Amino acid sequence: MAKSKEGRPPKYESPEQLQKKIQEYVDENKSTGLTITGLCLHLGFESRQSFYDLQKRDEFSYTIKKGRLFIENAYELKLHDKFSTGAIFALKNLGWTDQQHFTHDISYSEIPDDELIDRANKIIASGQKK
Repeated sequence: MAKSKEGRPPKYESPEQLQKKIQEYVDENKSTGLTITGLCLHLGFESRQSFYDLQKRDEFSYTIKKGRLFIENAYELKLHDKFSTGAIFALKNLGWTDQQHFTHDISYSEIPDDELIDRANKIIASGQKK
């Protein structure tokens, strides 16, 4: 007997059906906590990868992204708590970073150096008089 190349039938026939199930999870768990794995289990997936694979399908992409946004929002709100280490870890796993970016802009003045030095000395002197 030859194996079917079609695989399992899709769990959700439409984005609306999936959105309804996601909203159900959010409503039921917003007080106890939202997680990606919790959402995946609620949706009936056997792995997070199956959840992410569904996002690759154009018709479900927006719905999956919005579902993930509910989770990110829940973690982001936990950043205001005293103990937010777990939320920070989870957000980093969702692609967030805590890098600082600096822009250095060095521009040259039209004012001659000796005049700049005089101005700086006057400012320093006025501050010392107080």
